[in-house]
Amino acid sequence: MLNGRPLEGVRVVEVTLWGFVPSAAAILADWGATVLKIEHPEHGDPMRGLVTSGLMPGGAGVNFMWEFNNRNKRGVGIDLAQPEGREALYKLVEGADVFLTSFLPDARRRLGIDVDDIVRVNPRIIYARGSGQGPRGPDAEKGGYDGASFWARGGPAMGATRDGASEVVGQPGPQFGDSLSGGMIAGGIAAALFNRERTGEGSVVDVSLLGTAMWAMAPGIMASALLGIDRMPMGSRGNAPNPGVLTYRTSDGRFVSLVLLQPDRYWADFCQRIGRPDLATDLRFADATERAKHNQECINILDQVFGSHPLAHWKQALADFDGVWAVPQTVRELHDDPQAIANEYLRDVTTQEGTTFTMVAGPMQFNLTPPDFQRAPDVGEHTDEELLAAGYTWDELVELKVKGAIT
Repeated sequence: MLNGRPLEGVRVVEVTLWGFVPSAAAILADWGATVLKIEHPEHGDPMRGLVTSGLMPGGAGVNFMWEFNNRNKRGVGIDLAQPEGREALYKLVEGADVFLTSFLPDARRRLGIDVDDIVRVNPRIIYARGSGQGPRGPDAEKGGYDGASFWARGGPAMGATRDGASEVVGQPGPQFGDSLSGGMIAGGIAAALFNRERTGEGSVVDVSLLGTAMWAMAPGIMASALLGIDRMPMGSRGNAPNPGVLTYRTSDGRFVSLVLLQPDRYWADFCQRIGRPDLATDLRFADATERAKHNQECINILDQVFGSHPLAHWKQALADFDGVWAVPQTVRELHDDPQAIANEYLRDVTTQEGTTFTMVAGPMQFNLTPPDFQRAPDVGEHTDEELLAAGYTWDELVELKVKGAIT
């Protein structure tokens, strides 16, 4: 019976940096896989230095981005530039189900971790790689971050920026495109593992930041070619045909977002709840067609109505309303969201230094079982255990440590 850890027994060797591909491995670890995080023995993954470098704010001594992307993993320190280190990696690959990397093609070839190198060691392995722009084409050898390959090049930036704006809208938060793309890799690996169960054959799984962005922007991309437009019309409050699909400001400066895609079904009840039952019988607003004809009049009235009370009033008035609506929340408010709490989308984890903080869980659950979190590993924390299990002796490990091939 599925216990919330469907990948129990699956072994993953991860040679990655930063956030995109490591987030995929974190999801696999949430699902029960044993993930070996391979890092250089001395400097490790540069994600470790985000807080100390000043690129991310520190909070109570917690490098939360590092912890998020590397929870539940085992740390193995190997210098892949040394032949002995490479052989140690190959020994781990022999017993693995998945090899996961974010290294660029040139680095993969130079370090002996490209597809042919790994498949030669383990023909049944699932080889998964994340890239900025995909494995083919003129920019296949170039790097990419989500701010460039996903947000800018893939279309979301211009899609979120209104015509005439003085600057392009930035991502709503760090690792926005990375986390979405990492989920795609995890799903691709799961499908490849399923295929191997049926056929006995390994696969090469590719996911790019550009490709994920284009998937997210698919309706607009398709419409642009069909209609000869550069972007999907964003509209404005002055031309919104359905006043029931709009955001309204409250008297205390908050907002209520209405998403009444079937407005006639909910209009009468909605008008009653906002204290304006007369709007339901007003001929200008009698049905969706009439509201579209008199949309600005309707919007102006609703602006005044919502602007006359604070958010707390509207939460109570619409609490059991069947139509879909939501309050645009800050990320801090999500900590107190009853649905986030009930579904355990937030879980506590304790760092190596003993600090407990809240971490976001992956959105997938099996049999209503949320994942358990363990802290991210130190560099090479589990090197000895994993290499001993792979067949090395203590004397051989000491020799490798002296050479600097492992830590």
